[in-house]
Amino acid sequence: MPNDVIVRDSNGAQLNDGDSVTLIKDLKVKGTSETIKRGTLVKAIRLNGNPGDIECNTKQVKGLVLKTEFVKKA
Repeated sequence: MPNDVIVRDSNGAQLNDGDSVTLIKDLKVKGTSETIKRGTLVKAIRLNGNPGDIECNTKQVKGLVLKTEFVKKA
């Protein structure tokens, strides 16, 4: 992963590997009937080199990719 990519959450705070984030909106997960609720804490995120996306796991869905516009740093 290139280290010159800075990933920011919806409030402009910089995100790093291993950070925890909170969802700011209910999100439907494509390909499933699951909805992840607003306020859900997602721990141990992974940066994937794309400034608009982060990878994470939740209790409901493993291998989830979230857009950074829907999360804030916890």
